[in-house]
Amino acid sequence: MTCESVSPSPDRAGRYYVRFSGGAALRLYAQTVAEFALAPGRELTEAEYAQLRQTAGELSAKNRAVRIVAAADVSRRDLERRLVQKGEDPDQARQAVAWMADLDLVDDREVAKRLAARCAAKGYGLTRARQVLYEKQIPKAYWDEALADYPDQNEAIENYLRAHLSEDGDPKATQRVVNALLRRGHSYGDIRRALAALDAETENL
Repeated sequence: MTCESVSPSPDRAGRYYVRFSGGAALRLYAQTVAEFALAPGRELTEAEYAQLRQTAGELSAKNRAVRIVAAADVSRRDLERRLVQKGEDPDQARQAVAWMADLDLVDDREVAKRLAARCAAKGYGLTRARQVLYEKQIPKAYWDEALADYPDQNEAIENYLRAHLSEDGDPKATQRVVNALLRRGHSYGDIRRALAALDAETENL
């Protein structure tokens, strides 16, 4: 197989478009282009081309994994899922995640703690926090530790009620607010107690 052309400028991900005889084309990082000395006229054996594709896939998965982790808190499982979803080979995605873990760049325990803290800061209840950990595919072994010091959310519930309840006390409007709090992960019992506290507060004015 012959390399026919290498694009003069990289794409947004830093890859070069390389064309080969027979219509084959690959997007390769400069590191891979240099490693295989790719230039117009360069002849590759079948074994060399297969190795080129393997090397390119591994590097692509690693670079994409770094970009994903830099942009968001993700668990190992979630990272692997995203890589495959983006088109990376499943085996190479798995290897990239293991590589990231070896470098301590992805840590399920620490991600669980950060997600729990973020949920608390947003005023979510424990149920919603657990749902977030589930959605992010955090292993359950880390849930209890991450949620052990989850702060009481009574004040958050009361603040939400004050901000969203209608002044005329319309029952339907109140139910909509209650439903919103339920979706935020608060228990019905906690919401009812907060409503009772606000009623008592209003009566004492």
